[in-house]
Amino acid sequence: MTNNKQPITIGERYFHWGERTYLMGVLNVTPDSFSDGGEFNTPAAALEQAQRLVDAGADIIDIGGQSTRPGAQTISEAEELKRVLPVVEAVRSSLNVPISVDTTRASVAQRAVEAGVDLVNDISGGTFDSEMLPIVAQLHVPIILMHMRGTPQTMQQLTDYQDLIGEIYQFLEAQIAAALAAGIERSHLIIDPGIGFAKNFEQNLSILRQLSTFHSLDVPILVGVSRKSFIGHILNQPNPKARVWGTAAACCSAIAVGADILRVHDVSEMRDVCLVADTIWRK
Repeated sequence: MTNNKQPITIGERYFHWGERTYLMGVLNVTPDSFSDGGEFNTPAAALEQAQRLVDAGADIIDIGGQSTRPGAQTISEAEELKRVLPVVEAVRSSLNVPISVDTTRASVAQRAVEAGVDLVNDISGGTFDSEMLPIVAQLHVPIILMHMRGTPQTMQQLTDYQDLIGEIYQFLEAQIAAALAAGIERSHLIIDPGIGFAKNFEQNLSILRQLSTFHSLDVPILVGVSRKSFIGHILNQPNPKARVWGTAAACCSAIAVGADILRVHDVSEMRDVCLVADTIWRK
């Protein structure tokens, strides 16, 4: 597998793509996220969880104030800022780990970066807010561009594709071009095929099987399978927190076809998965 992905320093950490799999630990500061809503939505609780994630081996902490589970309602900009900024400030003042903000709003991205965030994770791939790509270019931070259709409220009714992998590829290729045109450096771009976002059960499996298709875009690939419903479907397990072994299997398969970053809730367990899978497939 050829690797033309440019290494990058995010915060104080160096990321050399293809050398190993990096872990992004999820820190939801929301009352309604699908598996941990309401658990970490005070700065003190969030900071404790961030410390646990870092101790377990997280390379990045991803802080999000807007739930993106299927059917989630959109909150106001003011509410998102109220949830996110105190947590960012608490984590930044205590930990030197790279922090990402999970947002589709340019204004939230800007305020979060000013408060100490190192990269932006946009589930809309820069399409919900026309200011996102220009603002990220001005801020000189990396951005994760994810594929989805519709919004969290509507996405699960929008799973009718003529060519699933081709359409995801075309979207990501177009958003990479838009990001470059806005002045974002190629080394600052990461893509995410959006497993679970406007994708049904079989489509999620197809993405994992054909993930290597996206390597030709020459940017790092993030994969988010953690605790998701397709794993619950396979395991007949309605409780997201009981899907750790299933998540481990899905993460292992993603590593085998070259995922660069895994976005996960259970960092300690997935770190072991990465250590073994990287030794098998990357050494």
